[in-house]
Amino acid sequence: MANIAVIGLCGASHFMKVDHFHKMGETLIANSYEKEYGGKGMNQAVAAARMGAKVSYLGAVGNDEDGLALEKALKDEGIHARLAVKNGHTTLAYILTDKSGENQVTEFSGAELTEEEVLSFEEEIKNCDFLLLQHEVPHSVNQKAAELARKYKKRIILNPAPIREIPKELMESVFLITPNKQEAEGTDLTAFPHYIITQGNKGCCVDGKVNIPALKEEAVDTTGAGDTFCGTLAVCLAEGMSLEDAAGWAVTASGISVTRKGVFYAIPRRNEIERKMNYE
Repeated sequence: MANIAVIGLCGASHFMKVDHFHKMGETLIANSYEKEYGGKGMNQAVAAARMGAKVSYLGAVGNDEDGLALEKALKDEGIHARLAVKNGHTTLAYILTDKSGENQVTEFSGAELTEEEVLSFEEEIKNCDFLLLQHEVPHSVNQKAAELARKYKKRIILNPAPIREIPKELMESVFLITPNKQEAEGTDLTAFPHYIITQGNKGCCVDGKVNIPALKEEAVDTTGAGDTFCGTLAVCLAEGMSLEDAAGWAVTASGISVTRKGVFYAIPRRNEIERKMNYE
């Protein structure tokens, strides 16, 4: 069984659908509203768990109702979660989705992890096949995680979102980076052993050489597609698949997710991905 460790943000997500995105000074009336729990780290952990992996997750929550709900959601998915409970609010995200399925996201940073809390996750990093990181936690958290990964010779997959500078110490520890097209433009991809550029409805490109086409499905909501991609990819690589084959699975998983509203309930399970790949 694949063993995946994830460090990243978790919080409450508020979704609203609109016909179009705001123009300057414009007030919009949403067509619908929903709330669910997620964050890049949590979404990736759920995607890996639904692929059948053993998943350990480190995140931070506030001492509020959302924090309790997140703990239950992770437990229900069979994820071994270490949640640092802080005074104050759990992180919040507000997601607008237009009628074409594209989205815009605004976050409020609530509870945050510290380097000391990463140290409490050392055993999980020691025993994992891959460690998944993103940019929704402080630099110091990712750098401490990378330090532990180097100590135990563990491979890191970095999803560089949201866009920010990647410190040299972290860059040197990353096995694979998974930017989208916008994130790739500001990143020296040659600094990493491997990279996969996710390209939405065009699929993905592996190491600048191999293009994996996307599913021919109409997108309803693209929120969380990249997280689904990363979690699925990590499990496939941990199971010994080649980078190209793993990317094929990941593209299929993210292609399924965009046909559904929201994120948490849109992330597919392994049997769904297998059926889609056999059908295609």
